[in-house]
Amino acid sequence: MGVDSGLPDFRGDEGFWRAYPPYARLGLSFAEVADPAHFAADPGLAWGFYGHRLDLYRATVPHEGFRLLREWGAGTPGGTRVFTSNVDGQFQAAGYPDGHVAEVHGSIHHLQCTVPCGDRIWPVDDLRVLLDEESMRALPPLPRCPDCGELARPNILMFSDFAWVDRRSRPRLAELDAWRRGARGLVTVELGAGTAVPTVRRRAELATAATGALVRINPREPEVRHGRGISLPMGALEALSAVDERLR
Repeated sequence: MGVDSGLPDFRGDEGFWRAYPPYARLGLSFAEVADPAHFAADPGLAWGFYGHRLDLYRATVPHEGFRLLREWGAGTPGGTRVFTSNVDGQFQAAGYPDGHVAEVHGSIHHLQCTVPCGDRIWPVDDLRVLLDEESMRALPPLPRCPDCGELARPNILMFSDFAWVDRRSRPRLAELDAWRRGARGLVTVELGAGTAVPTVRRRAELATAATGALVRINPREPEVRHGRGISLPMGALEALSAVDERLR
C-alpha cells in the first residue's frame, strides 16, 4: 500500500538494499537490522535505521487510494475499519480516525522503553534523530525513557522481539474484532499482504471465511486459495482506481 506513495519496498534483501545501500555494504538484511538486540548492542545502528524511517514516513503524502477506501466506507452502513501490519501511520495521515486503525505491529510514531521499565507508550511528537547519512548511524543524543532514563525505542513489534509493549495495539485489535462480529455482508480489501509474514493475509481470510468476500490486491502473490475471493494481480493504487471506476 505504501509503495505507491513512494515508500521503499523491503520485500527481499535486494529491495531493502536498494533502499539502504549502507546495509548492503555491511551485508545486513532487513530482518537483521530490524532486531531489537541492536538497541542494546549498537544503539547508533538501531536508531540510524528507525530514525531515517521516521523522517521518511513523516514526509510521505498518502496516495489517492487511501481516499478512495475512505469514501467507500463512508457510503456503507457499517463504515470501514483498518487492520494493518504497516507501522508508517499512513492511514491516519490520510484522514482515518486513529481509533479505527488497528496496527498489529505497532507504530513508529510512538516510543517505549527498551528495558522496558513499564508499559508507558508516548508519541514521538517533534523528535528528530540526527544521522550520518554515509554510515546510516544515529548521532547522540538518542531518545530516552522519561521514567527510568534508559534508551527508548519505537513501539514496533520487531523480529525476535520479547520486549514490545502492546498496550496501545491490543485494545484496537479487540475493538476491530467486536466490530467485525457485528458486521453483515463484510467485504475485506487486502492490499499487498504477502506470504513471508502472513499476518494480514491470515486475518483477511479469517474475516471472510464464513459470510464475507475477499478482494486480494497483490502484484506478486494474488492467489485466493480458500473461501470466496477475487484476485487482482495489480498494485494498490492501480487496482483501487479501477474498482472505483466500476463503482461509479
